[in-house]
Amino acid sequence: MRGQEISRLEGQVSRLDEKTYQVKSQSGHGLYTVVRGYRDWRCSCPDHIYREVKCKHIWGVEFSLRLREKVRENVVIQPITVSSCLYCGSAEIIRDGLRRNKSGDIQVFNCKSCHRYFTINIGFEKMKHNPQGITTAMQLYFSGESLRNTARSLRLMGVQVSYQTVWNWIQKYTGLMEKYLDKITPQVSDTWRADELYVKIKGNMKYVFAMMDDETRFWIAQEVANTKESHDARHLFQIAKERTGKKPDILITDGLRSYHEAWMKEFRTVKLADTTVHIRNITLEGKHNNNKMERFNGEIRDREKVMRGLKNPETPIIPGYQIYHNYVRPHEALEGKTPAEACGIKVEGQDKWLTLIQNASRKRPQIP
Repeated sequence: MRGQEISRLEGQVSRLDEKTYQVKSQSGHGLYTVVRGYRDWRCSCPDHIYREVKCKHIWGVEFSLRLREKVRENVVIQPITVSSCLYCGSAEIIRDGLRRNKSGDIQVFNCKSCHRYFTINIGFEKMKHNPQGITTAMQLYFSGESLRNTARSLRLMGVQVSYQTVWNWIQKYTGLMEKYLDKITPQVSDTWRADELYVKIKGNMKYVFAMMDDETRFWIAQEVANTKESHDARHLFQIAKERTGKKPDILITDGLRSYHEAWMKEFRTVKLADTTVHIRNITLEGKHNNNKMERFNGEIRDREKVMRGLKNPETPIIPGYQIYHNYVRPHEALEGKTPAEACGIKVEGQDKWLTLIQNASRKRPQIP
């Protein structure tokens, strides 16, 4: 019962890494470390050390993990299927032939109630090419191909497009999906990581500042800055708080001064118990390292090499890759899940790009 009480109190259980958790005492005057061993849990409290019992702090961690998994099973983004007439809303509709276009065939529906015919092509209305070609282009480009190589690959499928057309698709649909996904709150953990990566934009050195969740690898926020040392990271922290609706218990960064200054203004509070712990003495090895963030930076670096630099600070490529990283690309470290799935946001359908574009294109998007 005491373990359940601990798990339900906000900020009582904090995650340090994959195997280590920090639990506040119920009096609020102490901290205990709970570590996952090979077979069982170990706690630093006297009850566990001297009496060798499964203490309330271990129970609290276990209950907290179970509650977190339940919360992460709420959001499902499903492909949009036709279930009612566009004109009268009747469910009595049947398939009635195909409308043949140069880019492919589109299903025609007939309503038995109002006897009207209609087609549904949500997100791809008035597009000359079929949805499969467009979503294939998105997948090829963000998985590492250049614009010209993507256009060449599409020609093998019978989709005759130029690299400029592929770029137009990326611009259009990245902005559309970004607005839709910003309304969905991911269930991230209480430990976040921040780091910066230099990129070339029109031949000039710029820096991409990024915030990532430690447990799920979810890319929470990003922004492009002109400088590294003098950049104010507060805006990055504000975006992350607004995106997740919370602040972390632990923030892991390198020794960059702007991170510490932003932490003092955004995450530090008068009550020490509510203050985010800032870990900035990270090393290449040991308990507090930033290897996960460096691996993430490698993803962006691989993508940038193909492009040979970015052309515009407001480029849709960075937010587009953020969508690809979070919602489309499976991660081995997450047992084949995407970061979004680890955060409780499941995108269904074989073509996740199609599902996201369909839901983002609704006139009144229904957020699960």
